Amino acid sequence: MSELEVQSANRRQKRQALVEGGIAPYPSRAKLDLEPSEVHRSYGELDAEALASEEIGLRVAGRVMALRKHGKTAFVDLHDGGSKLQLMVRRQELDEESVAVLENLDLGDYAAAEGNLIRTRTGELTLASTSLTMLAKAVRPLPEKWHGLTNVEARYRRRYLDLLFNEESRRRFEIRAALVHGLRTFLNERGFLEVETPMMQPMAGGAAARPFVTHHNALDIDLYLRIAPELYLKRLLVGGLHRVYEINRNFRNEGISTQHNPEFTMLEFYWAYSDYEQLMSLTEEMVSSLATGILGEPGLDWKGTRLELAPPWSRYTMRQAISRFAGIDDQSLDHLADLAAVFAERHLPLPAVVKDSKHPVLHCSSRQDFEERYPETDLPEGWYGRFLVALFEETVEDQLIQPTFISEVPVEVSPFAKVCPEDPRFTERFELFMGGMEIANAYSELNDPDLQAQRFRDQVRARQDGDDEAHRFDEDYIRALEHGMPPAGGEGIGIDRLVMLFTDSPSIRDVILFPLLRPTTDKSETSDD
Repeated sequence: MSELEVQSANRRQKRQALVEGGIAPYPSRAKLDLEPSEVHRSYGELDAEALASEEIGLRVAGRVMALRKHGKTAFVDLHDGGSKLQLMVRRQELDEESVAVLENLDLGDYAAAEGNLIRTRTGELTLASTSLTMLAKAVRPLPEKWHGLTNVEARYRRRYLDLLFNEESRRRFEIRAALVHGLRTFLNERGFLEVETPMMQPMAGGAAARPFVTHHNALDIDLYLRIAPELYLKRLLVGGLHRVYEINRNFRNEGISTQHNPEFTMLEFYWAYSDYEQLMSLTEEMVSSLATGILGEPGLDWKGTRLELAPPWSRYTMRQAISRFAGIDDQSLDHLADLAAVFAERHLPLPAVVKDSKHPVLHCSSRQDFEERYPETDLPEGWYGRFLVALFEETVEDQLIQPTFISEVPVEVSPFAKVCPEDPRFTERFELFMGGMEIANAYSELNDPDLQAQRFRDQVRARQDGDDEAHRFDEDYIRALEHGMPPAGGEGIGIDRLVMLFTDSPSIRDVILFPLLRPTTDKSETSDD
């Protein structure tokens, strides 16, 4: 037998001994007054004299994380995940049942103790216990090497142990909870109504992404797990709910990386009678106030760099950002031929939708070369915008460390945004970048039903040309717009990535309690040690 099997067998024997002694190893109820953290908050400032005079009697519960026996006295550390409280247990002061519990106690067990609070000679707050109760017998020992575990994936797979031993991990998820609460409070205080929209939808919409497909047996129809709640939330604008938001789980059947998990959490909110410029100001206020409330200041540390979150933040159009950060003359960003030449010169990967095309635009070296090969009337529809976005992603995105708004995104990749009046090739849309990651996406919402229908048709053609992330035609959404939707701004914020920034976590898996992982039978990856 392995050492683990021996230890587990020994613990099961102790559990059986409790049962034979009439002691339930997993009682139905646990009576307690406080957990260790609450004891320290309530009584941690009292000295030995004050504790003795007040005779504070308590019943405290927690997990046994240390057990030291010295003759007829034992010292036990009870933990609640945040703090520990020491128990001092003298056998002669215990009843028969409590003695049996002490004799069969192991590290990892959950137990309760009753007694008076004192301070030991070393000044440690301690419960002088007169009774012990078993609350849950652990039949598998806690791993001894978890503190120094270098296999990060094992921490993701055994998150319960990660939280138990890793204070930093626990702190991440406390910050995550505070951040979600702060977002709700911020929007509620401004008159936004929290709503819920379907997670299973007859048509996957609101984003360019591959959906997960499921089947409803009773209705005998295929359904899609939500890739975005956008189109349902905008239906609510039509219905007269003019400030709405949803903290939602989305599902996208795509790759996994340090910034992507197939299941992720977004905040989406829609604000009637606003536009994308107002949303920029609101977003600055929202994120900076969250940082001040949670971290104590309008700033944070990310991979060794200080991010300053106090408004105002930098703002560039997409072309301005490419010119500034990639060193490409703005005059070279105005024509598809010029963009194609830049891709060829810099050996950049082509946009996914055109990478397999044999059109000569992919091989030209200059505008003159392009014009000689490719008549203006035969230009591939939508390629200018896709090339511009791809150029931005390849040359600029990872340089946007400080909070930066990138606006005027091409219309080809913005099917739900209003166009810029001064240049209809671009839309009133922005993306927010921090730490080299996209954090938010927002725009002035398109509310012209006929133009939206045309955008859907353009997306359908793109899908027929091989873009499997292009949007389908949503007839019911068009019908809703035909009833009239007020002008509005809408925004989505990636909560997981925002938590990454607030906790200085290098991977999205660090901030999702149970990230999706490939199943494994490798014992080296699943071992507790």
